Amino acid sequence: MITSKPAGTPKARILVVDDTPDNLYLMSALLEDTYDVATAESGVQALEMAQSATPPELILLDIMMPEMDGYEVMRRLRQNPVTAAIPVIFLTALTSIEEEQFGLDLGAVDYITKPISPPVVLARVHAHLERSGNARRLQALSEKLGRYLAPQVYKSLFDGSRDAEIRTQRKKLTVFFSDIKDFTASTSKWQPEDITFLLNSYFSEMSKIALEYGGTLDKFIGDAMVIFFGDPDTYGVKEDALRCVKMALAMQRRMSELQILWREMGSDKTFQVRMGINTGYCDVGNFGSDLRMDYTIIGSEVNLAARLEQSADPGGIVISKETYGLVRDEIVADELEPLMAKGFAEPLAVYSVREEARRESAARKVFQWERLGMRVLIDLDRLPSAERAAAAVELREMADRLH
Repeated sequence: MITSKPAGTPKARILVVDDTPDNLYLMSALLEDTYDVATAESGVQALEMAQSATPPELILLDIMMPEMDGYEVMRRLRQNPVTAAIPVIFLTALTSIEEEQFGLDLGAVDYITKPISPPVVLARVHAHLERSGNARRLQALSEKLGRYLAPQVYKSLFDGSRDAEIRTQRKKLTVFFSDIKDFTASTSKWQPEDITFLLNSYFSEMSKIALEYGGTLDKFIGDAMVIFFGDPDTYGVKEDALRCVKMALAMQRRMSELQILWREMGSDKTFQVRMGINTGYCDVGNFGSDLRMDYTIIGSEVNLAARLEQSADPGGIVISKETYGLVRDEIVADELEPLMAKGFAEPLAVYSVREEARRESAARKVFQWERLGMRVLIDLDRLPSAERAAAAVELREMADRLH
């Protein structure tokens, strides 16, 4: 049974493609009471309309057309990401099983032969619009839910490589902790809007860097972040550790750049971040109950990463002996006094990471020069690549004027 939409609901837009005017008239008359019908007399016109600002939600496509037949239109629709998801029903006089199978293999959702039966056309159009609408709603919902999961976990759940069941395993991971030094005391007199803006922009930038280096973002705990490397994806224990330390260095660089940008935006508020990294065997997987689970890590090695972070200076990165042994060939670090950490009986060998000057200058993305009568700020993340040449010309012109 075909049900009508509630009053005020926009009509679904359908594109009918046929090179015969009589067929276009017939299909328009059949569908226009229920749907917003657009027509195209050629494949080229159909592709243009499908890529327009008001694309159709369903296409009824004839096969036998001059210049570009329906099969070629179908191929091009599926090759273009903008139109690939639009459902297509072939509407044609070709009646062989082979022709029907060929059309379905190209990606059509249905195949209706001429002469058409109006009830059949209406029923199938309605069914496929319902199915397409449900698919879009599920996709939107999955994308919203995905924001509550680490990208790697989201991907593994939706591609079927991971099940939503209570299961853990023991693996050697590299664990990263960070927090904002004296966050509560520093922000006690700030306005809530200032705290929200700075904290969210900080988390957003740090999350991008974590994703870039392949880290699994475990959770936010107040102003703290927990990230680990080695599950669900791993590059090997040594490479996981190296990526984690490089990520921390990139985060501290970006933090320095954010402080410049915040000042340029008129904010006199800022903070500093300290970080700790440890490598060791942890239990990783889904913990919880049948009603709610949390994909996370537990174990003494996780606690040690948290202790290392608490011992770091503002703007510093402290790593364990285990992590240092894995990254020492590529990371410069200074050995610190042995650390007596809560929960650990023996003093711990720890190292403070410092970045080589060459790498620091190559990785900078925000540059600022300021003196009396002059202030220049360049943010490469916000300056499009296509405009950098023009910006360089403008800088040279400014330099010429100074002479």
